[in-house]
Amino acid sequence: MQARKKYVLLGLCACCWLLLFYWGGGVQLRVLRLLTRHRGEVVRFWPNWTDRAFLPRYAHLEELQTDSGIAESPRQRRQAWSAIYKDSRCRMETCFDFSRCRRRGREGFRVYIYPSEKNDRVSESYRKILTSIAESRYYTTDPREACLFVLGIDTLDRDQLSGQFVQNVDDRIRGYPLWNDGRNHLIFNLYSGTWPNYTEDLGFNIGQAMLAKASLNTEHFRPGFDISIPLFSKDHPQKGGERGWLVRNTVPPRRKYMLMFKGKRYLTGIGSDTRNALHHIHNGKDIVSLTTCKHGKDWEKHKDARCDHDNLEYER
Repeated sequence: MQARKKYVLLGLCACCWLLLFYWGGGVQLRVLRLLTRHRGEVVRFWPNWTDRAFLPRYAHLEELQTDSGIAESPRQRRQAWSAIYKDSRCRMETCFDFSRCRRRGREGFRVYIYPSEKNDRVSESYRKILTSIAESRYYTTDPREACLFVLGIDTLDRDQLSGQFVQNVDDRIRGYPLWNDGRNHLIFNLYSGTWPNYTEDLGFNIGQAMLAKASLNTEHFRPGFDISIPLFSKDHPQKGGERGWLVRNTVPPRRKYMLMFKGKRYLTGIGSDTRNALHHIHNGKDIVSLTTCKHGKDWEKHKDARCDHDNLEYER
């Protein structure tokens, strides 16, 4: 009799526990789902900045709050970059042959420039680089003495839409007996990729060569191996003028302009958000920023309210 009462009591406890779970936990879960769904439907507006009048937007609010679905994911970008930078782990101790710098009993740094072929087109900017190397004390005409090799092929502009783009670079450099997968080679580049994405694909495999490039991505830069160089125009002089001297007590500097920028303002694609924000620092006095929207064949399709004024100031 006592055992029967014990089983009845255990059954009643189990039923109470199930009812408590259903009416307690179940109701809580349903309320939680309801609150979560309700909160997810709340429209979150962009902050109302105090200086909103001075920061005109370049896209409609609806465009900023919706996902276009065409942006590359970080995984897709990494896969594309890994195809371009196959030797991303290169360092001087792993991808540079120091023994070449001690050949023929000569301790020193010697640079050899591959001779250009007859029909090669060499831009003025790249010609200045090659001339500067050839006129230095490090230049050698004997490849057996060289510690470093520089291509005679112009690789500064690797935009396929550019008139200075050189075709079949991959096939040509593979034919060099001293190429050796790019070891002890230095490649110069200012522009890579094409509109609108401007990826860092040079259109050929640099192998284990060092890269002296403008606007290098921090994810691609190989510390102690690659060289980050500024983007300069073809009008940049090969040599500087007189030597400059630092004068004491010249703070701020005795110059009319502290900062200047003149270039194209990309309306779409990579870099557009940065270039579009440059006009905020322009004061027309010691900080001057001049941009033009005239970039690409269909720039007028993407022009905004500031383009006409910017183009006029740029040309003036």
